[in-house]
Formats: sequence, C-alpha cells, structure tokens
Amino acid sequence: MKVSKLNNFFGAELQGIDLSNLKSKTVDDLKSLWVEHKVLVIRNQSLTTEEHVNFAKNFGDLEVHPFARKHPNYQEILVLESGGKTGKTHYSANDWHSDVTYREKPPMGSILRGVVVPKVGGDTCFADAVAAYNRLDAEMKAAVSELTATHDWFKKNHHVLDKRDIESTRKAYPLVKHPVIRTHPESGEKAIFTNNFFTSHIDGVSEDESSRLLRRLEKAIRDPSIQIRVRWDDATIVMWDNRSVQHTGTDDFLPSHRRMERATILGDRPF
Repeated sequence: MKVSKLNNFFGAELQGIDLSNLKSKTVDDLKSLWVEHKVLVIRNQSLTTEEHVNFAKNFGDLEVHPFARKHPNYQEILVLESGGKTGKTHYSANDWHSDVTYREKPPMGSILRGVVVPKVGGDTCFADAVAAYNRLDAEMKAAVSELTATHDWFKKNHHVLDKRDIESTRKAYPLVKHPVIRTHPESGEKAIFTNNFFTSHIDGVSEDESSRLLRRLEKAIRDPSIQIRVRWDDATIVMWDNRSVQHTGTDDFLPSHRRMERATILGDRPF
C-alpha cells in the first residue's frame, strides 16, 4: 500500500489496496492511518453498496441517520443526491460542519462513496480542525478551552419534519452540550468542535459573546491554508475522522446529477 500526503497538515491518498478484500493486518493499518492523517482518499475502488457497508463495519457499529434519506435496502447508508432528474434543485451540505453533532455521542467518522459523479464540480472540501485550534492565539485558546456549546438538530433539519413531529423528535433528540474544544480520544490532539450546521450557542456567556466566539472559531476553520479539496469519480472512497476535521460540499455541479452514499461509524461522548 502506497501512502501519499496531500498537504503538510493532514490528508493522504492510498494506492495499491482493494477495500472489497481486506486482511485484518490491512484493517489495522487503515485504522492507524486514519487517526494519523484524518482524511484518507482511496482511488480505484469498485464497491457495491453491500461491500461499502461491510467495509465500514471494520471500524465500528454503523449509524442509521434519524432524518436524511436512506438506501432502501441498507438503512446504514445515507443517500446524498441532487440535480439531474431527482427534482432536487439545491444542495444543502454547503457549509463547514462535523456530522450529526446533535447526538450525545456524535459519529467517530464517515466513509463516503461516489456513485454518480458530475463531469465538473461537486467536490468535497476538508478543514483540519486540529490545525485550526493550534493557530488560535493564546488569549482565544484561554477563552474557549473550558466552555461548552449547545448542539441542536433543529437548526439544520427542521424543514424535513411535519410540525406534528417536531415535539416527539425533540424528546428523542434533546439538546446536547459538547466541549467547544474537544480532545481526540486516540491521538490526544485538541480540535475545534463547533460548527455552523448544529451549534446553537456557547453556554454560560452572553448572546453577543457567544456570536463573537463562534465567528472567531468559524474563521479559523475557513483558513484555506489548512484545507484540502477532493475531486470525485465513481471509483473513489473518502474516509474522514469526524473528531478532528470539518467538511463541506460544493454546489457548483447543478443542474447535473450527483449521488453519493455514506456510511457513518458511531462514536463516543466528546471530552
């Protein structure tokens, strides 16, 4: 297996590996590489949906997403599709975020597969939330290091529910508090863990101060020098560590058709 770094902060492209036929030693190597590089881009893979699910299960139990569209035969697979003949004329995942942080135990990572890829556009961008934290000045680090923030599914997903379902969904997925700066349970690295999709506010400070701090943290994530951009084809798999990076898609492919399928691995409570 050949490993090529994508920049000096994070990300690696892997070659010489067949994800449909893995040995236990290779799985162990992938686990280590994933923690080390945070994002793994694996080209020249021809996985079926079932093989995608089986590959993802090497890394833990899989999430069934509570809101988004799922594969009819594999509920663990989240379908992200728009453009073409789908009738969906917009793409919603076009801001920086970590996946499903409104859960008490957010995912440890996601594995995304290109199924229908437009000729141009539709890339996925990743930001190193560890490097973003490390670049904060000492005053900002001190200001946020002990704070928590409230995460709320309603901020992003309210439009997919009937009004009658909102109250019951609130009970199933109550507000949760997570550290503003989380510590990776394996590497020990600290990373920014607020995001534009699901973070409602920072706890224990005024509304103005919460907004100011969230803007500063967002600006750190948006620094282009700690980002990578992945160009897709229908034989590419991308794995990212949800505990140490944030990501966003681009909506520059519309009205062309784009379909991606994602398996998401359950995680633990941030600290």
